[in-house]
Amino acid sequence: MDNKEILERVAADDVKFVSYQFVDVLGTVKSVDAPVSQLKGALERGVWFDGSSVEGFARIQESDMHLRLDVDTYAVLPWTPGDMRRARIFCDIFQPDGTPFAGDPRGNLKRLLAKVRERGWVYNIGPEPEFFLFRQNGGQTIHPVPHDVGGYFDFSPNDEAVRVRTELMEALDQMGLEIEVGHHEVALGQHEIDFRFADALRAADNVLTLKYTVKAIAAQNGLVASFMPKPIYGINGSGMHCHQSFFDLKGKNLFYDPSDPFNLSKIAYGFIGGQLEHARGFSAVVAPTVNSYKRLVPGYEAPVYVGWAQTNRSALIRIPRYTPGQEGAVRAELRCPDPSCNPYLALAAMLTAALDGIDRGVKPPTPLNNINVYELNREEREELGVAELPGSLKEALDEFERDEVVKSGFSPSLYESFVRAKRSEWDDYRIHVTDWEINNFLQTA
Repeated sequence: MDNKEILERVAADDVKFVSYQFVDVLGTVKSVDAPVSQLKGALERGVWFDGSSVEGFARIQESDMHLRLDVDTYAVLPWTPGDMRRARIFCDIFQPDGTPFAGDPRGNLKRLLAKVRERGWVYNIGPEPEFFLFRQNGGQTIHPVPHDVGGYFDFSPNDEAVRVRTELMEALDQMGLEIEVGHHEVALGQHEIDFRFADALRAADNVLTLKYTVKAIAAQNGLVASFMPKPIYGINGSGMHCHQSFFDLKGKNLFYDPSDPFNLSKIAYGFIGGQLEHARGFSAVVAPTVNSYKRLVPGYEAPVYVGWAQTNRSALIRIPRYTPGQEGAVRAELRCPDPSCNPYLALAAMLTAALDGIDRGVKPPTPLNNINVYELNREEREELGVAELPGSLKEALDEFERDEVVKSGFSPSLYESFVRAKRSEWDDYRIHVTDWEINNFLQTA
């Protein structure tokens, strides 16, 4: 849309306020809000804000930041009341001299995708974020109490969770996400809403949109929505499997080769090989919290071992079976990301690893078809050349710092601010005393 079209659209939608949105290095959505009367000026001149207090942005002496609106991301927030109707627009961040701000996660991904487009390619992603709906349980603190008693794909016509999930899908549809399916997941209170794949920038925008929409609708129903990877001990955690492919600019799937036994092209094999080779290196970005590594353990369907397969869901990368006549659906599903990640940084890391594999012609190892890697002992896994993902955020950050290829997908300032924030998280976590420690050691030590 051009400026004239967006102003007409806003008037027709009876919008009263506009939120100019961006994200910090951790993926937290930030917003500069203004009355709709200021939109025309914002479109023409941008919006100035103070970035000195935003995680990973600027020092005090470099605090001025400039937002430029990406009008194609305009959407009305459907949960806002009619007399206070609010819309959002995602923004790109620039410095006062007009140069792009290197610490902008969204801008960093846009620059990477521009280089991919120079090859004549489009990087498509179909993310599948899972989340929990919990009942409020107590005053200031929240103890997880699942909202329902359903199981995987369970259906109950009178289930309150079905009603809330339907309300969520309707709101997301109004915001422009092409919802494909919503269903109950394995754990109590756990859900998944899948939307159609899109180019990586739009897909990352969609993940953020889904997260804050789910939280807003849940709150209106007296619930707490959480994208925490492992909120409850002993049951499945929440992942964000990412279905990936490269298309050319005419819409042809570059992963498809009818002459290959797996219907995969040379580009697809290089893509898979690169992501497997750098999986330990990008783990800190796609699974970025101390809690992420309580999900990435054997026994709960989470991928822990670095390998690929067509039929094996214990593998890190799964190739869904090819259906004749559906060449566009050939893709690689990366299963280790979780929804706590900053989607712009996660997709940048995944893309950088994949391009390295393609450019160097990396061949993936033998597929792990018909092998349950969880049932193998360490010696058997080593014999097959199957590595493990890091077991903690600290180990993942150490691997990230050693992987020069994955690091190259980030500006130096973005990389440094991410690692600094995550090292601080680890240090804070390791000095805290948990209930488990009290229960096990208070009286026995």
